[in-house]
Amino acid sequence: MTTGFPTAFPAAFPTATDQPASLAEAPTRQARNSAAFWTATGRSRGHEVTRRRGFVAVDGDERAGLRILIQEPDLDQGEVDELSGHVRRAVGPVNVEDPFSAADLGHLGMRSWQMPIMLRLPGPVGEPAVDVVRVRRPEDLRAAERVVIDGFELDQFEPHRPGELFPAALIEQPGVDVFLASYDGQAAGACVSVVADGFGSHYWVATSAAARSRGLGRAVMLGALAHMADLPATLTASKLGRPLYESLGYTVAAPSTWWAAPRRPAP
Repeated sequence: MTTGFPTAFPAAFPTATDQPASLAEAPTRQARNSAAFWTATGRSRGHEVTRRRGFVAVDGDERAGLRILIQEPDLDQGEVDELSGHVRRAVGPVNVEDPFSAADLGHLGMRSWQMPIMLRLPGPVGEPAVDVVRVRRPEDLRAAERVVIDGFELDQFEPHRPGELFPAALIEQPGVDVFLASYDGQAAGACVSVVADGFGSHYWVATSAAARSRGLGRAVMLGALAHMADLPATLTASKLGRPLYESLGYTVAAPSTWWAAPRRPAP
């Protein structure tokens, strides 16, 4: 599979935690952080979480769907069979994240694509140009939820049920924070940050449709990064998001393969 990603990187870099942070280990770090985030999300929603050596599965309902996070590049046949069973039983949309781009799930009839895993080393973080808050109030969490549903066009969460995407218990999970940026007094940007095992990462970086191209994505990222400036951080970037993350000091490490299937139609 041709990816177009660079193949030669510096071997390793020191970090504030005295742990090596290398581009080569970024896929593993992203795998572990994604598992921490989706485990926290599943628990806060009351969904079933299955942990195996090679993957973590979070089984939700027909709206939240199934999320699988592959944790190792060498799934054995038993793990592939169990993972496949989760996919076949899913009642909602399915998303499988493989940071190692090593699993072949073509037999499950899902579409696949690739996005780059990126790594940022510890370093100074600039000030956001607009107000960014770490969410603590229920009304701010609801506002961040609406921004993400709007920004990612998460149609499966419409009509909106407050607390379904971001339950109140989510920000009580260890290492999980939600950030909200405002523009002209209105909630306009949001993201989730997760710190686990000495690494940070970011999820659901979104801008509301009415406030795009106004620097809200940069602002909310700067606000979130300020709380982990002394840690290495990974993320998985969309094509549109990659230039922003590069401007914030992230470097492409490796391709991550994603597999997805839509929600099944009602019988």
